Amino acid sequence: MIEISVPRLLAASLTATLVLGVAACGSRPSEKKAAADTSKPMTIGISLPLTGDFSQPGTEARRGYEVWADQINKSGGLLGRQVNLKIVDDASNQDTVVSDYTKLITQDKVDLILGTFSSLLNYPASAVAEKNSMVYVEPAGGAPKMFDRGFKYLFFAQPATAPHQADVFVDWIKSLPADQQPKTAAYPTQDDPFAAPVIESMQKQLEALGVKTVYSATYPADTTNFQSIASQLAAKKPDLIAQGAVFEDGVGLVRSLKQLQYSPKIMFQTSAPSNAGQYSSGIGVENTEGIFYTVSWHQDAKTPRNAEFVADYKAKFQNADPAEDAADAYAAAEVLQAAVTAVGSTDQAKLRDWLHANQVTTILGPLSWTATGEPIGKFLLGQWQSGKAQVVAPADAATSQTVVNPKPDWK
Repeated sequence: MIEISVPRLLAASLTATLVLGVAACGSRPSEKKAAADTSKPMTIGISLPLTGDFSQPGTEARRGYEVWADQINKSGGLLGRQVNLKIVDDASNQDTVVSDYTKLITQDKVDLILGTFSSLLNYPASAVAEKNSMVYVEPAGGAPKMFDRGFKYLFFAQPATAPHQADVFVDWIKSLPADQQPKTAAYPTQDDPFAAPVIESMQKQLEALGVKTVYSATYPADTTNFQSIASQLAAKKPDLIAQGAVFEDGVGLVRSLKQLQYSPKIMFQTSAPSNAGQYSSGIGVENTEGIFYTVSWHQDAKTPRNAEFVADYKAKFQNADPAEDAADAYAAAEVLQAAVTAVGSTDQAKLRDWLHANQVTTILGPLSWTATGEPIGKFLLGQWQSGKAQVVAPADAATSQTVVNPKPDWK
């Protein structure tokens, strides 16, 4: 079962400092979980950006959670209880997400919670969970600041954090013959706590290899007109454009570059190209050719339950291809499911301890964590080829044995 509620407006803005002071009334919810009535559905509280700036990935995350819930209920539920997803809309707003999780935990008294989308929203939301001693598995939120607070109940359900997302792309650059490596690079990035560290890390690593930076700038998250940025890039003529793009901004920059008829030899974007059919529809499938990105998941991966996830997603959502954000949410639910099943209850402290001590098998591959919830692993290097997203590195996970280089001109 799935409940969707409309967003609630807050009367006043909350700050990150106030978030840390949010407290539950009476005894902590985590202290009551073990005594839950097993005849009732198991309710999992989730706040997602179903409207606002992050509505596209937020909607995909909801779909991933829904596919998991359908599957677990068909197989008898979690600990023999049917799962009820109580999903509320945080409207891509930090204040609202704090209110959402506070209410889910302290008033609705949900049995478990799962995370929202983006570091921007997960940062305050995870503080609410930590204050209430609730395990918080987040599907998207790998900014470094997420893991420097010493939280014990936080777990990031992706292979690596943002500063390491670009490593596999830099490794590919290093593998090229010297005459094929880019000589100059441009780094436009959205002011986003996940996208920015990816590009910052890449820029630092490529500069160390001798790649000259000709453009580096951060634009506001609500930027919709990319003509000025594209014009500056076209004037600099970099061999490589590496953009920290969430989704709409990635589509917007490509459209503007196409209008100016400037096509770099190599193009990399962070999250945008992983949004499956929405991305190819946004820029035209013919213009996706050769665009690189790093990704946590691929729909052709041979990981356990992945084929089942893809098939059930297509069946539920009009034969659409799953986006990475849907797969990440599904994996986050798999992590929580593994802990609950192993522990045999929803005791939050026991779930926390089990996850810190064990590796979990997911559709992304095996996941494990440091003491602060930071994952230990590597991303995949993806590239669009012939209208389809492929994995080109590392070799043992590749779905294509070729790499398109240089990128063709826009069509």
